[in-house]
Amino acid sequence: MKESFDLGKIRELFYEAKASCLSRQNAADIHEKGRCNFVTKADTDMQQFIRKRLKMLWPSVQFMGEEQDNSGIDIHGDFWILDPIDGTSNLIHDFHRSCVSLALCIDGAPYAGAIFDLYTEEFFYAERGKGAYANGSPIHVSPIEEAENSLICVGTSPYYKEELGTRNMDDMRKIFFTFEDIRRTGSAALDIAYTAAGRAEAFFERRLQPWDYAAGALITKESGGTAETLSGEPLSFTHAEDVLLGNGAVVKKIRELLLKG
Repeated sequence: MKESFDLGKIRELFYEAKASCLSRQNAADIHEKGRCNFVTKADTDMQQFIRKRLKMLWPSVQFMGEEQDNSGIDIHGDFWILDPIDGTSNLIHDFHRSCVSLALCIDGAPYAGAIFDLYTEEFFYAERGKGAYANGSPIHVSPIEEAENSLICVGTSPYYKEELGTRNMDDMRKIFFTFEDIRRTGSAALDIAYTAAGRAEAFFERRLQPWDYAAGALITKESGGTAETLSGEPLSFTHAEDVLLGNGAVVKKIRELLLKG
């Protein structure tokens, strides 16, 4: 698998998927998976299209996707992790912050990751041990260490569960009053990509699913940052985690802030 892997093919695939599946008509065909949790025809068509093409290119690799049952996957083998559209609510509202996020896991951790902005067509990617890039240019996490000069990207999932929503607001209040400011695009994968590119100093979100963080975690590590759980443990890439990543100094400050008391 490693020998045949080609990120250029992944980029071409994303362009093809966008051209074939992304339209305002598909974005307006909406089904509710749960309260404030939506899927559109664009999501399902993108996943089916990308899965089919990946199977043609690399037939032996398993597939984990947001819009399917993933219980049969052997996590000790090679597998893809796909979010066909991260930022579905943004897509529904035509708020231009949505992306495709894809990671290839080998030996229990991401070997390659790619995040493709569906509106700007900015392509963030990394291979293990080869650095991180955006549209061909190397990217690095921010060197800023001072809290008062640090932008922190935050997420709110699953905000529709009251007890977790309250916890999220408390987390954001602490971060807001400690650091320069907070940012939230509505797409965790894009927030992570921006953090890896040094546009924010760190990213934090509770209960984030692997298809949202797997690609970005590798891209962040390859850009010189850290990607861990809030408690400092390695990410699982198989289930929801409290994800904290960015430059090491700011990550440490957020961890101390949220875990104390």
